[in-house]
Amino acid sequence: MLVFPNCKINIGLNILDKRADGYHNLETIFYPLPLQDIIEIIPQKNGSIISPVQFTSSGITIDGSQQQNLCVQAYHLLKKRFTNIPNIQMHLHKAIPMGAGLGGGSADAAFTLQLLNNKFQLHLTNTQLMDFAIQLGSDCPFFIQNTPSYATSRGEVLTPIQLSLKGYTIIIVNPSIHVPTGWAFAALANLRNNKIRSNKQPLLQAINLPIIEWKNNIENDFELPIFNQYPAIQTIKETLYQSGALYAAMSGSGSSVFGIFKNKQVPSINFPANYFVFNTSL
Repeated sequence: MLVFPNCKINIGLNILDKRADGYHNLETIFYPLPLQDIIEIIPQKNGSIISPVQFTSSGITIDGSQQQNLCVQAYHLLKKRFTNIPNIQMHLHKAIPMGAGLGGGSADAAFTLQLLNNKFQLHLTNTQLMDFAIQLGSDCPFFIQNTPSYATSRGEVLTPIQLSLKGYTIIIVNPSIHVPTGWAFAALANLRNNKIRSNKQPLLQAINLPIIEWKNNIENDFELPIFNQYPAIQTIKETLYQSGALYAAMSGSGSSVFGIFKNKQVPSINFPANYFVFNTSL
């Protein structure tokens, strides 16, 4: 059985304050896009493998050990509750850049939960799947719902919204720069001198403005510290605007930048050969 985990972009990202548990309260809009990985799961043949999960991968090289992989962790999480789940062979073809603000790892974990649920008839509801997903990562519950959503708290409290980018083309550019999330939060805190940012228009109001007005009303708080440290990422955003983007922004804590264009006004942009570039007409 195959599934096709898709990526997401963040339209706006406001970091509100730091919580007592060490996480941060935030607000953002998650929007799914059809840049996809591929996951296949089949039961192991009798007696062929001793380990509960035989994990293989192709495509983009995946960092870390097998046990650190969120897909493998998703299997073990469900296996604790449903001991009748058999040993499996799992293959992940990786196409979504990692550590890029696109939620690829979170999507893989969430889709693995859904695949196991369907393949082995666990009869879990979406609400139950989301409860498992949050144990794997703050972005993971979104990919169970997988519809445009206003996200708050750590990003796991989701409110579906009526937002459609149909009729537009999205270009995603990733410069192969890894931005550590912990560093990004620390850098942002240093810029703010540990003060909570205020007097910004609520994101739920701003998202209802015409897209051409998002440029002056919707921001990603991480852009300032990350652009200071990695000017190449800022250059991507500037290039997208210079090429006619109605709106351009960094997604999540970087380093991917996306631009929204009218379908009939999509430019041909020559980014460096080592950059990952994806475009889709919705």
